[in-house]
Amino acid sequence: MRTPAAVLALGLTLAIGTPAAWALTRPDPAAGVPVAAALAAAPETAPEAAPEPGPVTGPLPDRLPTATARPAAPAPAATVVPPVRLSVPALGIDAPVDPVGVEPEGEMTLPGDVDRVGWYRFGPAPGAAEGTAVVAGHVDDAEQGLGALAPLRAAEPGDELLVEAADGAVSRWQVVSRELIRKPGVPLGDLFTRSGPARLAVITCGGPFDAELRSYRDNVVVVAVPVP
Repeated sequence: MRTPAAVLALGLTLAIGTPAAWALTRPDPAAGVPVAAALAAAPETAPEAAPEPGPVTGPLPDRLPTATARPAAPAPAATVVPPVRLSVPALGIDAPVDPVGVEPEGEMTLPGDVDRVGWYRFGPAPGAAEGTAVVAGHVDDAEQGLGALAPLRAAEPGDELLVEAADGAVSRWQVVSRELIRKPGVPLGDLFTRSGPARLAVITCGGPFDAELRSYRDNVVVVAVPVP
């Protein structure tokens, strides 16, 4: 799907594809706790931290619904090891990860190849001590077919996500929330945050396809927490 990637988190560029077969099946629109609750909850062993507004403020895929980005600049920190691969064995997802930024319009940039996904490089990397790492990708494309994240809409609480970093380290995550959210309602400020509990958010498009706009109405948002 392709929509302006200003805020990958939720307004990805408009989908250029036609509704794929996966869109004809309709799993429950949500599983686990609500996304907002999953992003707000702190681990029992750590004090809850107030989330800091993220740099994106628009919807992401189609691009992620797009979010209007604030000046995007990496927070000063120790060396960041970028993720290079995301896999969700239960869903058959196994995709290379590319570091991405923000489009001039403010949306998060997404890889043009639907078999690849993007990691928002101005936010935390998966495995960071705090903040939400955001990964997003197109659900499909008219010419390329289904994207790597097309199966995301079937994620269930307890499913394991594996993220391989450039140094070979692999972090493990467990799904706690999956929700189909209309793009204007995606909580971008909570998703694109550099503080608070460590979380991993994976996003793509979903819901009904608008043939006139050539875009999907919703975003599929999955939130996962670290596996100890």
